[in-house]
Amino acid sequence: MNIEQHSYYSHALGRDMTFKRYGHFGKPIIVFPSSGGSYYEYEDFGMIDAIRWYIDNGIVQVFTPDSVDNEAFLCNWKSAHDRAWMANQYDQYIVHELVGFIRHYIQYDGPFISTGCSMGAYHSLNFHLRHPDLFDTSISLSGVYDARFFVGDYDDPLVYENSPVDYIWNQNDPWFIDHYRNGNFIICTGLGRWEEITIRDTKKMDEAFRFKQIPAWIDYWGYDVDHDWPWWRQQMPYFLNALRESGKL
Repeated sequence: MNIEQHSYYSHALGRDMTFKRYGHFGKPIIVFPSSGGSYYEYEDFGMIDAIRWYIDNGIVQVFTPDSVDNEAFLCNWKSAHDRAWMANQYDQYIVHELVGFIRHYIQYDGPFISTGCSMGAYHSLNFHLRHPDLFDTSISLSGVYDARFFVGDYDDPLVYENSPVDYIWNQNDPWFIDHYRNGNFIICTGLGRWEEITIRDTKKMDEAFRFKQIPAWIDYWGYDVDHDWPWWRQQMPYFLNALRESGKL
């Protein structure tokens, strides 16, 4: 497997940002780390090995950027506004810098897949909803999608822009809705330990998608399925295979 590590200066974040690339060809997947995770987490927890067949066969290639969550929504000493501001700077980095680099580097002009586990699932869905022209598929595993989980009750437009369970209800722009209806949303959670909040938020997203008539695959796994890497290692290849068999990958 081709594995590369890259680092370059982000003007949006004012620092060097590192990411890894796995693979040589195929549709690019951007993987967002779990809470406080890093660009090498996905490999360290066996997720790259779990989807190795898809990488080795040139179906997908995986890009794992670093996160700034500890300076954004996980930074408890900051105000809700300042946390959301940092999250938006990260959005600028991903959308305008990382995606641009990837497009030029691999000579690719099509849509991306977003994915992640736990906090990464939140980013996965949020980026797909905010930028459906860049991402046509998201695979969100065990995510929280309500910004109140991070900041409590809020009254701030920047937080609202990063709270999918809220802004989806007010998204009536035909451009967004058409992209959503032509995209692939996969939201999965187990019903086991440490999944109580993710079950709640998954149900909220399910309700909103149904109301908006946006097709989505909302998948609840069993009561033995915990909020943990062994299950995510099973879920990710399962969903990639389903996308491939349905001609969406």
